[in-house]
Amino acid sequence: MAYTKKEEFGAREQALAAFAKALSHPARISILGILSKKEECICGEIVDDLPLAQSTVSQHLKELKEAGLILGETVGPRSCYCINWKAFERFYSEFSQLFHKLKEQQGRCC
Repeated sequence: MAYTKKEEFGAREQALAAFAKALSHPARISILGILSKKEECICGEIVDDLPLAQSTVSQHLKELKEAGLILGETVGPRSCYCINWKAFERFYSEFSQLFHKLKEQQGRCC
């Protein structure tokens, strides 16, 4: 197994990086936009709104779910998803703090 040294960083940095990585694909941003308009969403409905195969959409949903950005459950043959607003609020706060901390440093460098 490869050692990436990410374990050398704190939990906060790792969590922010995982959040950013989960958002790093335009399909995932689109999926979040679709989910934000609905109370819950069935995977097939998401696929209808995107120019991607069902298996590709499922993989993006898996990434979002593993990052904690969406919640999902399988009910029979259907998978229902929604945005995990608590996670978004937590990461919004964390990114805001990071931004303000970095902004304070502005001008101290070339």
